[in-house]
Amino acid sequence: MTSKSIIFILASAAVLSACAARASKAVIRQERSFPMISVPSTITDIPSRIEYTTEHFWDRFLSVDTTFVCDSVLVNGITHAELEQAMGNWAYIAGMAPVSSGRNGAEALYHKLESFSQAFSDTVVASSVIPLVEKYLYDPNSPVRNEDVYQRFADLLSRSSLVDEGRRMTYAYDAGMAALNSVGTPAADFRFTDTEGRIRSLYGIKADYLLLIFGNPGCGACKELMDAISSDGHISGLIASGRLKVADIYIDNEVDDWKSHINEYPAAWINGYDHLFSIRTDRTYHIRAIPSMYLLDASKKVILKDANQEVVLSRLSSIQ
Repeated sequence: MTSKSIIFILASAAVLSACAARASKAVIRQERSFPMISVPSTITDIPSRIEYTTEHFWDRFLSVDTTFVCDSVLVNGITHAELEQAMGNWAYIAGMAPVSSGRNGAEALYHKLESFSQAFSDTVVASSVIPLVEKYLYDPNSPVRNEDVYQRFADLLSRSSLVDEGRRMTYAYDAGMAALNSVGTPAADFRFTDTEGRIRSLYGIKADYLLLIFGNPGCGACKELMDAISSDGHISGLIASGRLKVADIYIDNEVDDWKSHINEYPAAWINGYDHLFSIRTDRTYHIRAIPSMYLLDASKKVILKDANQEVVLSRLSSIQ
């Protein structure tokens, strides 16, 4: 489903018909399409419809009134491919919603999985859905990854009978790491050494906005990001005016290699390295892939957390 299709669903007041009779706990042995959400027609503005969709997306698929067949092809009546498409759509929509709504949606999904598993003594649906939540919300390569939303889901799984004890420990660790530097909270401060050999701190950088990049000179995606920012006239203007500052921080051990590439960075950027190697070891930031980007406001509150390039550039372009 494209983003235009998703917006159409959010904007439309149409109510989709049910795919099957609602017989109490009957097993319907047929394939069906994913039962799309019906947003009440009384909710008319797009932001509210996004929030409602985020929190109720899975209501009809995980209804405990009726269950559909589960086998090697179908998960509660729908194909694995369609289930994955639905997860991608939900993750995309959750990313447009406020963090609180995204977390509520993750909690609602968890509780519906729990209720469904208990009602039908079913493990197939939960074991099919949970890995998809991880894939779309937590995989560092997912374009719709969202640690703040995933954190709520992982925290619930860390105490859940839906997964075995070993997995609960893994989810507890992931939940703790995903909780670092959440959107709306103050970013963790740290010290670094810049290209002039001066020791500086994150909070010592003064600007209306700060784009914090954890990068690496040998990273192709980092070079692509650097070129995209430098070629964008609006963003370059924000940097030139001093309203936006970009700090690219190297956090690995090959400092001599980083120093040999210093001239490759834009002169207007603040470039430095973690001389204490504390960002990884002290777990102040959860950096799982390079580049990892955070957008901070003037008080160093997190606006975007580990966002992908498209989201970062879009947000920077909206700054007036």
